[in-house]
Amino acid sequence: MLNFHFTDADLARIRVANGPHPMWEVLLSLHLLAACDGAVVFGPWRRHVRTRLPAGVRMLLDLAPPRGYSADFLTPALGRNDLESGIDAVLSTPRRLLRRDVAGLAAARRLGTWTRPLAEGDTGTLGRLGAALRGYFDHALRPHWARVRTTFEADRALRARAVLDGGTEAMLATVHPGLRWESGVLSMASAYDRDIHLEGRGLLLVPSFFCQRAPITLRDPDRPPVIIYPVAHDLGWAQEEAGTARDGREALRTLLGRTRAELLSAAASGGGSTGELARRLIVSPATVSQHAAALREAGLIVTQRRGQGVHHSTTPLGRALLDGRRGIPQRWPESGVHLVAGPGGAATRWDSGQAASGNTPAPSPGS
Repeated sequence: MLNFHFTDADLARIRVANGPHPMWEVLLSLHLLAACDGAVVFGPWRRHVRTRLPAGVRMLLDLAPPRGYSADFLTPALGRNDLESGIDAVLSTPRRLLRRDVAGLAAARRLGTWTRPLAEGDTGTLGRLGAALRGYFDHALRPHWARVRTTFEADRALRARAVLDGGTEAMLATVHPGLRWESGVLSMASAYDRDIHLEGRGLLLVPSFFCQRAPITLRDPDRPPVIIYPVAHDLGWAQEEAGTARDGREALRTLLGRTRAELLSAAASGGGSTGELARRLIVSPATVSQHAAALREAGLIVTQRRGQGVHHSTTPLGRALLDGRRGIPQRWPESGVHLVAGPGGAATRWDSGQAASGNTPAPSPGS
C-alpha cells in the first residue's frame, strides 16, 4: 500500500493536469500494446496498431514492459502537454538517472544491447530513442488524440464539479475506486508498501486514456508527486474510430490535410488561443498560426482578439463541413463576421465594420 500524507499546504496545492500528458499516454499505451488484457476497450486499437508497427518500437518495449517497473525518465515532469518538449526532456535526462533507471529494468529482465550506450548518455542512441518515440506517437496515438483529449476534458470537468460540490477532500475521495481518502492520507494499492510525505509539494492528478486497470505513480520519491488514474471510456470507441465516422474524418483530412482538419475540429470544441490549440494538437504555435490563416481565409474559422492574444473558433460554415451537411450558410450574424467577395473573388473578412484581407494562399492538402 502506498500512503500519501497531506498537510494543509498540500491540500491547497492539489492540481489536475490541464491536458493529456503525451509521454504518459505513450508509456501506458505501450503497456497495453505488449499485453492481452483490456480486450473489450482496447482490443481493436491494439490489433490495428500491431499490423504496422513503426521501426523502433522494440526499443520502447525494452523501457516499458507490460508488467513491473518502467523507466521513470520516460515520463518527465516537463512538457506535460507538448510532445516535442516532453521528448526533449527525455533526451536531456542526466546520465546518473539513465544509469539508475536502466539498472532497475535490467534487474528484472534481459534488455537489448542498445540500452548499454543509452545508460551512458550516448547521443546517437538518444537520437534513435527520440525518433522511436515520435514514430510510435504518430502511428498509435495521434490518429486518436482528439478522442483522448475529449475524454480527458470530460473527466477533468467531473473533478472540478466534485470540488465545487464537496470541496477538495470530496474530490480526492471520488477520483477512483482504487484510491481511498481518510484523515489526511490518500492510500493506493501497490505491490510494495511506502509512506510518501508530500511536505508541501502538493500532488498532481493526471487522468489517462490508456491507463487500464488502477492508478499508478512513479517509483522515484524525489520526482514531483503524481498519480495517474484511468478515465471512463465509451465501450467500442476503437470500432467507432474505424467505422463510418472515421471515413468522414479521413475524407476531411484528404480535403484539408490532417493538421488543418484537426485544427478545425479543435476550434469547434470551444475554440482557444493559438497556444492552447497548439498544446491540444501537439504542434507548435507557429504551425497553428499558419494553418489558422488558411482556414480563416476559407471562411472556416474566425479569429478575434482578446486582450493581448487571439481566440480561434469555428464558423457555422466550418461546423457544417465537420458535420457533413449541405446547404452552407453565407453569413453568420451571431459572430459579427461576414464573408463577402473581394477583388478577384477572394474572401474578405468583415468584422465589426472593418474589412481585412490577407495574402494567405488557399488551403491545400498537407499537414
